[in-house]
Amino acid sequence: MKTIVVWAHPREDSLTGKVASDAIDELQSLGHDLTVVDLYRSAFEPILREPDEPDWENLDKEYSPDVMEHIKEYGQADSVVFVFPVWWYSFPALMKGYVDRVWNHGYFYGGGRRIGFERVLWVALAGDTQEAFAKRNYDEMMERYLNVGIAQYCGAKHSEVEFLYNTLAEGVADMSFHVSSLRSQARRAVQRVVAFADVTSV
Repeated sequence: MKTIVVWAHPREDSLTGKVASDAIDELQSLGHDLTVVDLYRSAFEPILREPDEPDWENLDKEYSPDVMEHIKEYGQADSVVFVFPVWWYSFPALMKGYVDRVWNHGYFYGGGRRIGFERVLWVALAGDTQEAFAKRNYDEMMERYLNVGIAQYCGAKHSEVEFLYNTLAEGVADMSFHVSSLRSQARRAVQRVVAFADVTSV
């Protein structure tokens, strides 16, 4: 199986970075063919400029060389894992730019869609608590946006958001145990959604 891991955080040694590393280790141990995209350290340009603007009349448009290289990586991919901190109840702008440019018309959506991955896992590290998210339905909003608005729209058969809540450790007495629990939760999500799941619907 081929899996693409895309992650974003300014600090490589952040909890987000550790969770991404755990996901990579887990998938490698299971024999997955991996492509890892570390957006902050890859010098990826997130701004969509004219060469990458969708052409609604041309399903075979060749985008910029950089984007076409990224698109080629998805040719045989079965799964995609995104790992990111939740900023303003979404993912970082750099990751949004990646989706804007790479998951582009004619390849990921539109009548000529030709990218056919099965599963998407969004691992979202949230500083706030689960209760705070649920109070205003931020969790449901993000799930609908990521699972339906992006993954399902681009043809994924199954998509899940795994929230790792309270990364700021409000009210946590044992920080080491808390961090370990969050990392274990992410590993289980990778196993469930990407490594072992045989799923057919979002």
